[in-house]
Amino acid sequence: MDTVFLREIRLETTIGVTAWERQVRQTLLLDLDLGTDIRPAAESDDLAAAVDYAAVAQFVQTLAAEGECQLLETLAEHIADELRTRFDLPWVRLRLSKPGILPRCRTVGVCIERGTRP
Repeated sequence: MDTVFLREIRLETTIGVTAWERQVRQTLLLDLDLGTDIRPAAESDDLAAAVDYAAVAQFVQTLAAEGECQLLETLAEHIADELRTRFDLPWVRLRLSKPGILPRCRTVGVCIERGTRP
């Protein structure tokens, strides 16, 4: 299996459990590893045979913008499920981080893998 990756996609969303977090939009950073077979795209040089990473980036930005999860865990699961379904991916790993939320900590977050790597 091959991997298409996207790093530090900026997501704007309402997320958090405290009252002030429910009143503001916050920036999250998303790293994606998408399991796929790139050979059909490489052989044909055709975007239709590839994972369109521009479409993936736009899709996750829209998902995050429309949601209002309390937990990073909830948003991460939602993104992973939707990506696997929408882009027909057998395996996804994502790292979702919330920078600057804790003092003396650059970022906090979750990293999950869903699906099966053949």
